[in-house]
Amino acid sequence: MDCKATVKIGDYSRGGRTRGDTQAADHDMGCQEKYTPFGVVDEDSGALHVAFGGSAKTSDFIVDNLFAWWEQQAPERRDGVTLLQIKADNGPESNGRRTQFLKRMVDFADHIGKPIQLLYYPPYHSKYNPIERCWGMLEKHWNGTKLVDDQTMLAWAKSMTWKGLHPLVEMNRKVYDKGISLSKVAMQSVEARLKRNPALPKWDILIKPACEV
Repeated sequence: MDCKATVKIGDYSRGGRTRGDTQAADHDMGCQEKYTPFGVVDEDSGALHVAFGGSAKTSDFIVDNLFAWWEQQAPERRDGVTLLQIKADNGPESNGRRTQFLKRMVDFADHIGKPIQLLYYPPYHSKYNPIERCWGMLEKHWNGTKLVDDQTMLAWAKSMTWKGLHPLVEMNRKVYDKGISLSKVAMQSVEARLKRNPALPKWDILIKPACEV
């Protein structure tokens, strides 16, 4: 999983050859409408889920979209999962020390009733995360297109393919507050639910659901 760079809405050339109308801005003149894409790619099936958010990129934004992704999986697919392994970069909203993110991930594990293993890429190595290749394909797909509104952005995202499949694309219009964190006391109960790899405590974290604790 990962978030892509913010997408600016407007008459921007996006660094590629235009399709049709040749008039486009070549740089930001004060864009007011922006969206952050969050994606989850299933390495086994190739299925890609993308959610666009117009609010802040926060821990809650990320985990809310994980909840949505899970609920959209087929029941038989969910039932067959014995361990949900999530690969992520070490970004500030979702790293192994972000208290709100870890709290929400404990809640997520309890909700799905499955153990979750968080595996983080070290700094400057997030390019090896498989989701980055999906973002590259999306950027190539709509390069040269003027994303003049959110519906155009969504339509282009839906028409791309990854591993021969069209992604499931949706809009998350919830407004998120920045800077939410847990106190040291509150974090103690969350930390008690985390099994950190002694050799890589910040990079390899196992969360067991309450039903297995």
